[in-house]
Amino acid sequence: MKLLVIGCGQCGGRIADEFARLNRRAHAQRGIEIVTNTLAVNTDICDLTGLSFIRADYQHRVLVGDQKTGGHGVGKINELGAEIVKEDSDKILESIKTTRHFHETDAFLIAASAAGGTGSGAIPVLTKYLKERYEDKPIYNLIVLPFKHEEKVEERTIYNTATCLKSTYLVADAVFLVDNQRYVRKYASIHNTLHKINALVVEPFYNLLCAGEERNPKYIGAKILDAGDIIQTLSGWTVVGYGKAPLPLVRLPFGRSNFREKTSETQKGIQAMNDALTELSLKCNPADAKRALYLISAPSEEMNMNLINEIGNNLKRTATEAIIRSGDYPREQHKLEVTLLLSELLNVERVMEYFTKAIRYMASYKRRWEGIEDEQRGVEDAFKDIPSLL
Repeated sequence: MKLLVIGCGQCGGRIADEFARLNRRAHAQRGIEIVTNTLAVNTDICDLTGLSFIRADYQHRVLVGDQKTGGHGVGKINELGAEIVKEDSDKILESIKTTRHFHETDAFLIAASAAGGTGSGAIPVLTKYLKERYEDKPIYNLIVLPFKHEEKVEERTIYNTATCLKSTYLVADAVFLVDNQRYVRKYASIHNTLHKINALVVEPFYNLLCAGEERNPKYIGAKILDAGDIIQTLSGWTVVGYGKAPLPLVRLPFGRSNFREKTSETQKGIQAMNDALTELSLKCNPADAKRALYLISAPSEEMNMNLINEIGNNLKRTATEAIIRSGDYPREQHKLEVTLLLSELLNVERVMEYFTKAIRYMASYKRRWEGIEDEQRGVEDAFKDIPSLL
């Protein structure tokens, strides 16, 4: 599957940058392309400058709203971010037109943080415009949810997140939900390892995108999982997971493996699937998913029907209501990997929490604003009889 990736705002731009890196990796390691183009859209020129893999020309790093912001961002006001993209959407659409192999694009993926200003406001507006322009291509959103400390310190974060989630859900074909907090426990310092977190967010897409683009017959699976399978799976709230298990460096000749070794292979497959379920991009109940997809990647001699059946049955016991699609990709060496998508999630507790908190925030903000207006009127009444020197 080939994506055209657009990153909105600082966080979205960095994730798009990781997809550009992933595409270089696919080209170097496997001789294939999985991203037809990568763009970063921002109101802050410094954020655009800090990217590493997206081309540095104005058609790939698109500065919008510079007359309103002076190139210094929107200060977490996502309404302003939305307004700017409405006015400057032509810049972005023109940049998309420069994609050399645009006809090979299977879908758009637009990434942004829900908590910021530019990305949070831009992503639903840009999604809407792209759906109107490119009716034949699915538009997917990847929304990064804020850290816990951001929610506690910055009240505006809750409001931005709720409005962004609602707006993207109404226009996107599917919304990948990524909880930043899920990755914090892996590393001690947030400040110094944001790029590692972004890499972890993007990594599960690697085999998933490569499998259907593979050209070498040696690495084409018995059951190919391509763009059509992914498109039919993705709908509404979606999460992605990734798990792996090591395999022996030395194997017995084919046909001479004993029963213990075969049992171990199956157990490693189940372990990788359980890891993928544990490491989902957002904590959720798999039983709430109506659609699911998994891809197994391992050396071809390690994959057999018993392994496929056991992994599939394990997922079915967890995602009981889901229509499940699957595939194999005989690529990896010395490890077994499972990539998992759970889609059309009906009840996402974290999302509902944001909506509830946002309603409280708006009510609280209204009361505070009314109090400020009363205080201002009191001050004006107090000094109205005092002469002015102006």
